[in-house]
Amino acid sequence: MPIRLADLPRRRYGMPGNAACPGCPETMGLRYVKMALGDNVVLVIPAGCSSVIQGIVPKSGINFPVLNIVFASAASSAAGMEAAFEMMGKNYNVVVWAGDGGTADIGFQSMSGAAERNDNIIYICVDNEAYMNTGIQRSGLTPYGAWTTTTYAGKTEKKKPLPFIMIAHNVPYVATASVGYPQDFIEKLRKAASIKGFKYIHLHAPCPIGWRFDPGLTAKIAQLAVQTGVFPLFEYENGKFRLSSYSGMYRNPQKRAPLAEYLKLQGRFQPVLKDPEKLKGLQEEIDAMWRWIEMLEKYGPQALK
Repeated sequence: MPIRLADLPRRRYGMPGNAACPGCPETMGLRYVKMALGDNVVLVIPAGCSSVIQGIVPKSGINFPVLNIVFASAASSAAGMEAAFEMMGKNYNVVVWAGDGGTADIGFQSMSGAAERNDNIIYICVDNEAYMNTGIQRSGLTPYGAWTTTTYAGKTEKKKPLPFIMIAHNVPYVATASVGYPQDFIEKLRKAASIKGFKYIHLHAPCPIGWRFDPGLTAKIAQLAVQTGVFPLFEYENGKFRLSSYSGMYRNPQKRAPLAEYLKLQGRFQPVLKDPEKLKGLQEEIDAMWRWIEMLEKYGPQALK
């Protein structure tokens, strides 16, 4: 039976007085983590927006036990914590909750090492596609053509294909998810919690401040990213790749949303909409990603070697 949000616990997970911006996708995502895993979860959070959302010690704006850690060592710290819990006979889901900078850039070596060791943790990359907490600077996960405070004319490099890089690590479970499709995210979290070893979930998290859109549109823009094929939802489990049902609409021209519908709602993509060459470059980035998906469906992880 599909998960119904109405049947999930309705406890308060983002507490009054948290420091999140209006329309923040991270508070949405944290709510779904708690709905999926309950109280049996400990977060490891490197520097980023969620460090600030918590507020000032000794109080907290999120209803989780949290270890706040430096940018570069979230995954290794989580692995150590999980090993300690195992030695103590305690069964907790240790979850890294890290932004794109703390995952694709500064924290990549730590995460890659944990994946290579197959440490028993869940790693969630909360991908808002820039360093939002420190002033909207570009990251390795900023898409081609997007405006940031360090790419005024639009980013000239392609987005790092991080979920595919993690599949190439040959870990037990890799998935993509979106704050716009909470049931899908919750199902994937629960599946990840049932698997022993390293699990990676790449969560698409549109940021109203950095992406320059109305805070009331967070869920809509997250859904459009899936419906236009910009952010496909899929799972890789023990060598088998599966496209999630929500992403099937991209392959049906009658159901596929136009790319411009997604771009026009965001101020950061105005350079792309005004420049046919930039628009072509962004479409090439999306097409390349879908070619990888087709290869994975046909050949499995060997397609990435």
